[in-house]
Amino acid sequence: MPYRAASMSTLSSRRAITLPAMNKQKTEHFRKTLTQQLSALNAEMQTTKKDIAHDEEVYADWTDVASAETDKTMQLKIRDRERMLMRKIEDALKRLDVGTFGLCERCEDPISEQRLKARPVTTLCIDCKAEMEGLEHKRSYPM
Repeated sequence: MPYRAASMSTLSSRRAITLPAMNKQKTEHFRKTLTQQLSALNAEMQTTKKDIAHDEEVYADWTDVASAETDKTMQLKIRDRERMLMRKIEDALKRLDVGTFGLCERCEDPISEQRLKARPVTTLCIDCKAEMEGLEHKRSYPM
């Protein structure tokens, strides 16, 4: 079966009643974890913006300039990846709000608590993720 992610509204309308309730303590644990991660990423993002905006250092030679530009580029790439993670965290918080957090987008089965603890932004159970990665591998490396 090809991978097709269900929308949040589709999952919540189909499974909200039949979803095995994640107890309030676990829900709050994941909400706290995700909120702390989001706050930390926001703080790092603001620090990077300030650092880059206030970099008025004069460099002695072109090698120093190139090195500084490479450092800035790397910082921006890291922040871009973190921005994508922030979006995933915000989506996970929305899933907590609507009651679909911990449900696989593909098969709609519960995602194991161990997987959620390791990667709370995940939207796929381990079986669906493994199948999806297998399909990606086959497309990337056809025989």
